Amino acid sequence: MTQSLSLAQLASLPEAVARPRYAREALRPGILHIGVGNFHRAHQAVYLDDLFNKGRDLDWAIIGAGVRAGDAAMRRALEPQDWLTTVVELEPGANRARVTGSMIGFVPVGEDSGAIVDALDDPFIRIVSLTVTEGGYCIDPATGAFNPDHPEIRYDASHIDSPKGVFGVLLAALKRRRERKMTPFTIMSCDNIPHNGRVTMDAVAGLADLIDPSLAAFVREEVAFPNSMVDRITPATTDRERAILEERFGIRDNWPVFCEPFRQWVLEDHFPTGRPALEEVGVTFTPHVAAFELMKLRILNGGHAAIAYPAGLLGIHFVHDAMADSLVRGFLDKLETEEIIPHVPPVPGVDLSEYYHLIASRFANPDVGDTIPRLAQDGSNRQPKFILPSTRERLKAGADVTGLALESALWCRYCAATTDAGEPIALNDPNAERLTPAALGARDDPRAFLALRDIFGDLAEAPQFRSRFETALNSLWRDGTPVTLQRYLGGNLA
Repeated sequence: MTQSLSLAQLASLPEAVARPRYAREALRPGILHIGVGNFHRAHQAVYLDDLFNKGRDLDWAIIGAGVRAGDAAMRRALEPQDWLTTVVELEPGANRARVTGSMIGFVPVGEDSGAIVDALDDPFIRIVSLTVTEGGYCIDPATGAFNPDHPEIRYDASHIDSPKGVFGVLLAALKRRRERKMTPFTIMSCDNIPHNGRVTMDAVAGLADLIDPSLAAFVREEVAFPNSMVDRITPATTDRERAILEERFGIRDNWPVFCEPFRQWVLEDHFPTGRPALEEVGVTFTPHVAAFELMKLRILNGGHAAIAYPAGLLGIHFVHDAMADSLVRGFLDKLETEEIIPHVPPVPGVDLSEYYHLIASRFANPDVGDTIPRLAQDGSNRQPKFILPSTRERLKAGADVTGLALESALWCRYCAATTDAGEPIALNDPNAERLTPAALGARDDPRAFLALRDIFGDLAEAPQFRSRFETALNSLWRDGTPVTLQRYLGGNLA
């Protein structure tokens, strides 16, 4: 018998499904989270659910919020089930389901985001957390700096009392709190961006610079932006996951979350307005967040990019199938071992080789069902953060970049929007309209793709990178992905 998820049905769920051990009505809001997607509900919301199950810090419940159409869709899905989420941890032979209740409300999603600003008037909201994707921070990809000319920033600078973007919302709320002499909330980014706290401060304060220098000074001096590193592989939810949930656990959830068992959260302890005792449920508080963050971005996120594009060109759909392909797995192992890991600085208490082997086993988990299209999306924002920094490090050290240039060439070939077999690829990237023409032009002149200076910056003029890129791309077009990967693995591509 299948039951729809709701508070009224919690007690009658199958015994195998874990559920909140705390009284939901005892929770009080302390965190407003912007960008309620699968990752947030598999990560931050789970940590808080664990803490509440210990009877601790019940005044730190989550209120959801958002500024995009996807946020409105999530709100519509969660409202009928009283903001509950079913989280299924996928491990071969040991799948586990739990219902989390740490979210207790969701601000209506409107055109002008006024409802979020009003919600942030509540003095009990002491933390605003964010998962708005790597591309949501208005960063110039070539420089890594805040871009004050971004259209969203320009609009909100002129309409700060009715903003549309996330940073306009945050600044409007901080402005109101300042005028009312209320303590500012802490802003905690949970996105995969190097120094994400600083990047978030640059965006909020950079917007304020366009409006009122004194407001910008207030943001920089009075608002806390702790850095963080977050990790948990969380694929998109499809009808496949909904069906599995109903068949195996007897629950009908409008938007369940499926994820791997592994999770990690590393935080800088900079919360002047207070915080929940997350260290009691496995969160690491350390002043060395940047080291953990760099390790994860280069090795895990860079690894995702390394397998996404060759697998996509070979027509492979699932990540675990890509890991079972000897050429894709061989490319990943060689690239990580020879060109990425040697330029990752030491991390306290972590063996980088062991960390990589853990990541490879996570990628290979067949129950997770993560997909190549998910890993391949948004490359124009992810490449400058996950791959190109490693390329620059090696060039700076005078080291060869054959593998990293091949990864960039694979991305270029993928952006041409066809597989090796000629099947169409749906390119999921905000810059798809200019990526595909550039990638097609690069078939005859590889420099046409490197001319995307907002992505490649000065790498386009680095002789070794340009030469290796051209060699790899020509091989991909002329001989295909398998032959090109074989040449790289055999040391014959350079």
